Amino acid sequence: MPLPPVLYHYFCTPLPYTRTLLLQEKIHQLQLAARRSSSHHDILLLLEHRPVYTSGRRQTEQELHTERARLTSIGAEFAVAARGGQLTYHGPGQLVGYPLLDLARTSPPIGIRDYICKMQKMIQTYLLLTHGINHVPSDHTGVFLDPVTKIASIGVQVRHRLTTHGFAMNITKEPLEWFGQVVACGLVDVKAGCITEAKGKNVRVEDVVPGIVDAFGTLYGRDMVKLCPQNAGELGEAILALEEDALAAGEWLRAPSPN
Repeated sequence: MPLPPVLYHYFCTPLPYTRTLLLQEKIHQLQLAARRSSSHHDILLLLEHRPVYTSGRRQTEQELHTERARLTSIGAEFAVAARGGQLTYHGPGQLVGYPLLDLARTSPPIGIRDYICKMQKMIQTYLLLTHGINHVPSDHTGVFLDPVTKIASIGVQVRHRLTTHGFAMNITKEPLEWFGQVVACGLVDVKAGCITEAKGKNVRVEDVVPGIVDAFGTLYGRDMVKLCPQNAGELGEAILALEEDALAAGEWLRAPSPN
């Protein structure tokens, strides 16, 4: 039996991070409930965030106390996430993808390592085929343009074989100055790169979305169908409410404030 399509949605306005976490949790609960009757959908959310630094499961509040105060003072939000990995940045100019998939749809189920490897390969394939950008192999998770330049990060969570969190890829130069304020992902000698810098010409986030959707469907062997929130019941209502919150939040800082 063929797998059902993945429903995808792209948010045009940068989203507040904490509210987006709540949307992921909402979808996770809807999937859990509907899975009993095999009526649940797999979802791919594509978006940008408002400027925010996030920590992963490996770090304690005691370790992050000083960083939290410093980073919020330059104009970013700060949030603790349940994903793997360490401190990183999300913001405008960066495409974030949150796949909410049931890894148990296949027989045998997709393993977590294989799931992450496919995600990494998906980004690498997109960069090469669409932009002619090659990656270099690395011992670290993510996609690197050279040994000291990282263009994409991956951090996932899997509960009950259902995935949350996902990947982030830098498109424009806007995230780079924010990344310069921290040691992202605990990699001391690594800096952030982006598609615009690698190509030497401007690329917009919205222009990247169709290619990423195609690459995702190819690597995971799934048809991709655009989600219509107005016809998606409780899920659609949650998406539309988040879009309203994003519009109400207004403008965001384009660069870190000087201390």
